[in-house]
Amino acid sequence: MTTDSRRGRPVQLSLGIKLRDEATFANFFPGPNAPALAAVEAIADPSSALDLSYLYLWGAPGSGRSHLLQAACHRAAESHALAMYLPLGEARLHGPSILDGMEGFDLLCLDDLDDIAGEPEWEEALFHLYNRIRDQGGRLLISAAAAPRALDLGLPDLTSRLGSGLVYQLVQLSDEGKQQMLQLRAELRGLQMPGEVARFILSRGARDMSALFEALEHLDQASLEAQHRLTIPFVKRVMGW
Repeated sequence: MTTDSRRGRPVQLSLGIKLRDEATFANFFPGPNAPALAAVEAIADPSSALDLSYLYLWGAPGSGRSHLLQAACHRAAESHALAMYLPLGEARLHGPSILDGMEGFDLLCLDDLDDIAGEPEWEEALFHLYNRIRDQGGRLLISAAAAPRALDLGLPDLTSRLGSGLVYQLVQLSDEGKQQMLQLRAELRGLQMPGEVARFILSRGARDMSALFEALEHLDQASLEAQHRLTIPFVKRVMGW
């Protein structure tokens, strides 16, 4: 990432990073994470009554961190704000200089902070970026697998900065919550998924959210091709269970 000196705005390097179309707030079932969802919606919308400039999310893989960060970028784009989603595990290949000029974004969403924890050059670059964003009145949304003080950070000042604002833990959904999430995703695709079908999928397939969504994608395509509603026998046949 570099900065166009004529405009004072960031110019995006070609990183091959795209927002998932389905990563929207409407597609996110909050369950116990409703307060975190409200905070992310607020930081994505500068007109929100809840004035947020910095927010930190943490949780286990599959808890919805990446989904919410990408949803925030989608929402910001709707109001013509300049937003950037950057998974730090991928950015790591380009070196910490990729963060130069990113304070020019209206909203910057940095995912998987733990991927660069313990690397001094990255930590220093992130510390300075945080300060530049604060000084310029930008908005910063960060996610990681652990709370700020639980990360293996070597720069105490960065740990302090990361814990200085709102910090939310994203809690894994219960089985009931996963069932409701599946039914919500199916409904948004135009599919009717009865409760017994959702419970059957949960009882037979992998239980992590990414695997459940892959199963739903497969079932959606099969239902469309066969012009068949979702029933337990149909799911059995399509999934080979």
